[in-house]
Amino acid sequence: MKLPKPPLYTKILIGMLVGVVFGILANQLGFSGFVFNYIKPIGSAFIRLISMVVVPLVFASLLVGITSLNNIRKLGRIGAKTLVYYLCTTIIAISIGLLLANTLRPGAGISEEARTKLIQNSGEEVGTQIEHGLKTPKVKDIFLNIIPTNPIKAFVEGKMLQIIFIALFCGVCLNLIRSERSKPVVDFFKGVNDVVIQMVHIIMRIAPYGVFALISAVTADFGLNILLILLKYSLVVVVGLVLHVTIIYSSALKIFSKQKISTFFRGIRPAQLIAFSSASSSATLPVTMECTERNLGVPGEICSFALPLGATINMDGTALYHGVSTVFITQVFGMSLAPAQQLTIVLTALLASIGTAGTPAAGVITLAIVLKSIGVPLEGIAIIMGVERILDMFRSVVNVTGDASCAVVVASTEGEL
Repeated sequence: MKLPKPPLYTKILIGMLVGVVFGILANQLGFSGFVFNYIKPIGSAFIRLISMVVVPLVFASLLVGITSLNNIRKLGRIGAKTLVYYLCTTIIAISIGLLLANTLRPGAGISEEARTKLIQNSGEEVGTQIEHGLKTPKVKDIFLNIIPTNPIKAFVEGKMLQIIFIALFCGVCLNLIRSERSKPVVDFFKGVNDVVIQMVHIIMRIAPYGVFALISAVTADFGLNILLILLKYSLVVVVGLVLHVTIIYSSALKIFSKQKISTFFRGIRPAQLIAFSSASSSATLPVTMECTERNLGVPGEICSFALPLGATINMDGTALYHGVSTVFITQVFGMSLAPAQQLTIVLTALLASIGTAGTPAAGVITLAIVLKSIGVPLEGIAIIMGVERILDMFRSVVNVTGDASCAVVVASTEGEL
């Protein structure tokens, strides 16, 4: 009797667990170099393959989705719901982070000697991360930067908000011209969309091997020692992320949709595992779109709008991390935050998270912006750099889950789930 094949997320999970064990052994037995030279490139190739299809997938699927709506009012309604959902959950995420950090005080017990050692060990890395300079984002700049001056440059540089704007504009204009003129263009991009989706299917077949390579490289590099040094801080961040997912997203699904919570988390699991191993919500976008449409039943036109936009501006995990990290660093330096400064953290972290790229370690740069806004020494970032990569993996899972929950909620409120 032929046994049924295990589902994809089971294979990915097995790859992840084997990668953790293999990475720890490499770290302890001293063959980390072998992992970096021969194993990690497999994971890098997997991420490159996924990243390769992001831009054509976003543009083609969004353009096709807009042309299928044939209703500008519906598009505006979907857009408004999506933006409101993302802004509300981001503010809640920052507030959860601040509440936990102020209550549990993870930075209160670190000695002067330990603080100095951590800064010395990671100071150079921090300088590299924020060398491009710091500038608190302004609302007008965020909106102006959505409009590209050179569409080709936007595609080449992968500026997702600008690509979304171009696709929306093209889709709306195609709806406004005669069908005999627009149909060949729409049919072409439908073909492009089908080809890219087929690419995603093929790429996902090697996902377990890519996840194994990525996770083994991370654990071979850090081992478990760095977690023990910053265990309390790491736990506060992870607990906050878990609370946000299990309470806020689950409540939103319960209130605004008829989909079972267990069905949602089971359906989005492959995307969560890819996000965890890659630490990139943008790289995970094709998988998120695939899971949300096929497993959760969200129509393609809503997926095509809500998910690319979410991968660009919805960074709940990063926002919560900003809240915890800022308070943690101030506690380590023996500083206290006034209520006005806490409010500044919320507003700055909200704007910074919107501008955060969905790539690994982008949260470090935006954290520097938040710290600068309330006058905290940027050297404090070095204290948490040892666990930055690991926490980035958890944050990416939350970001991807938030994107998918928004798509389900919007589809439910539109009666199209």
